[in-house]
Amino acid sequence: MLYIICALKSEAQAFVDKYKLPKSKQNTMLTVVVSGIGKANMFSATQKIVQKMSKDDIIVNIGICGANHTYKIGEIIDGFKEDLTCVDEAVSQDSIYTLVDMESCGFIDASKEVKNRYIFKVVSDHFEPQNITKEKTKQLIFNAIDNINKMFTIST
Repeated sequence: MLYIICALKSEAQAFVDKYKLPKSKQNTMLTVVVSGIGKANMFSATQKIVQKMSKDDIIVNIGICGANHTYKIGEIIDGFKEDLTCVDEAVSQDSIYTLVDMESCGFIDASKEVKNRYIFKVVSDHFEPQNITKEKTKQLIFNAIDNINKMFTIST
């Protein structure tokens, strides 16, 4: 089973639309979960999934992130390879950070015993979260799905 965990409904909706999932957000190969915003919500939701995973299952945290201008809007970030910083609140343009999100550390903490875990973030803004809409979020994730699939195997 592949578990995709997103913080926002609009992030998850991209997968529901792409794979034509029923309202339950799952089929025999894929389950999409919405955790809610923040590291505590992500930790809790991830922990529940991890408790029922088999050793061959895969869990992936996919969502949006803010970045400085060295990253393009829509660019895909591997959260385990890039300098992704988990923050508690929105970050301004004069930030000292390179990449930020609000959930990755909750995911990392809750999935530390899982072999098959990944984090992929899509750059949504240059530290201007006020410019992000639900529709833009969904579109950014939807547009990135095929490229994320190439980074590891998603079989649905």
